[in-house]
Amino acid sequence: MNLKIVFSILLVALISKTVKSQENCPIVPLPFQVAKGTDSFLLDQNTAIIVEDQNFLSAAHYFQAELLRVKQIPLSIQLSSKKPAITIRYSTQKNAGASAYLLNINAQGITITAKDASGAFYGLVSILQIARQSKLISGTLVLASWTIKDHPLYPWRGIMLDESRHFFGKEKVKSILDWMAFYKLNKFHWHLTDEPAWRIEIKKYPRLGLIGGIGDYLNELQPAKYYSQEDVKEIVAYAAERFITVIPEIDMPGHATAANKAYPQFNGGGAPGHPDFTFNPGKEGTYLFLSNILREVNTLFPSGMVHLGGDEVVYGNQKWAEDSAIQDLMLKSGLKDRKEVESYFMKRMADSVYQMNAKLLVWDEMAESNLAKDKTIIFWWRQEKPAMLKLALSKGYHVVLCPRLPLYFDFVQDSTHHYGRKWNKLYNSLEDVYNFSKDNYIKESVAQDQILGIQANLWTETVQNEQRLDYLLFPRITALAEAAWSSERKDFTKFKQRLKEHLLLFREAGLYYFDPFEPNKFPEPVRIGLGIKRFDMGL
Repeated sequence: MNLKIVFSILLVALISKTVKSQENCPIVPLPFQVAKGTDSFLLDQNTAIIVEDQNFLSAAHYFQAELLRVKQIPLSIQLSSKKPAITIRYSTQKNAGASAYLLNINAQGITITAKDASGAFYGLVSILQIARQSKLISGTLVLASWTIKDHPLYPWRGIMLDESRHFFGKEKVKSILDWMAFYKLNKFHWHLTDEPAWRIEIKKYPRLGLIGGIGDYLNELQPAKYYSQEDVKEIVAYAAERFITVIPEIDMPGHATAANKAYPQFNGGGAPGHPDFTFNPGKEGTYLFLSNILREVNTLFPSGMVHLGGDEVVYGNQKWAEDSAIQDLMLKSGLKDRKEVESYFMKRMADSVYQMNAKLLVWDEMAESNLAKDKTIIFWWRQEKPAMLKLALSKGYHVVLCPRLPLYFDFVQDSTHHYGRKWNKLYNSLEDVYNFSKDNYIKESVAQDQILGIQANLWTETVQNEQRLDYLLFPRITALAEAAWSSERKDFTKFKQRLKEHLLLFREAGLYYFDPFEPNKFPEPVRIGLGIKRFDMGL
């Protein structure tokens, strides 16, 4: 039989199968409005990408590169095409919101209409998700027909990664950014400093990386590992290509042990279990030291945002009561206790951030410190303290929601898992993450834009290698994405139907993930000695 005839028969069969198999929209997070068509679009290397607005070129280039990487289909960007093409055009609708897009896929072509570059990007990501779940026959992809109107629920859809406790390196960070982009997450909060180690090069103070970078959570003698400023620039640029903003965290005045190891002259003391935990608020040199650090950090990260922590200072500020410099400060400035010293410190460091024309980001302890409400964002993480959320909102702060339950991804995600955190025997299941809603915490009315969005935080005390990192992140990243993007009218049962196909993508990528449909399929990676027991996925 003629090969062309065989190919045509296979293609017709595949089109019929595609139309029938994708009755449920395969996209995560679920778009705002979806309508299923009856035909299909055939995409191959002769399909052109037509970009009618030059502001959308970067999104088109990303799509080109990803389609080549995952499906080996090279597309070109052209001015016009006589064949059905992928067309990206500017929306003239006045009410089109930020990051919104319209997507239409049918036999005549694919059209994305967006008001801004991020909307064009997310429309292309939706095509990419459909493409990755579609069959490829002799270089041709059959994409089911969809009409989609979409926009995000929140402008802040984030993931925080702690690399002080364990260091993963820029290739793993890039992989996380790839998956964040795939699921339309757009804020990468990078926790770079803490007790175990300092993970960023500061030119003015090289010992921070060389000495402060030594060790991790389990091994204080681990050779120094930190990101050079060139590494940081590379990662920030990589994220920007994926419409992800990278926000650095330089924790203070607590969680300063690694910095104090490198520059002990700014040490404010600690406590049993948390040695050398704080910077010293009583020394003028401390403020110059930290302000110089923040100037370099702010230059490296164009986000215009710096997170200064401000959390858990009471864990290690006992020495403040006997430090002569701090006692002099209290007497001179009329500060009655250590809490007021902490607020004094944070206000001074906040001024350093504000003077750089950057926004200050802090954990919810700082809601009590009366920082400038128009220049400060509060991250509410203590779900057992709803009064702190209420206080932050009543003061008019913008707030990012990241409560431990259910948005701390270092918590285990199944009742059978033991190597990880729980809260009074509670853990963070896929369903709990999926069903997260601000309405569970906020009863009173607040300003429409005060809740910026949500974020999952992944602390790494129990995360010694990439396999365990993947196990904690996947598939919960999909539930996070849907909670942050899709409307409050979610359906977990239908979500799980879509999730099954995405688990196949994780497997193809070689990720070691938790399978909620077969919980024992891939065992929980557990600690053995200083390492994590690795398992074979049987790929």
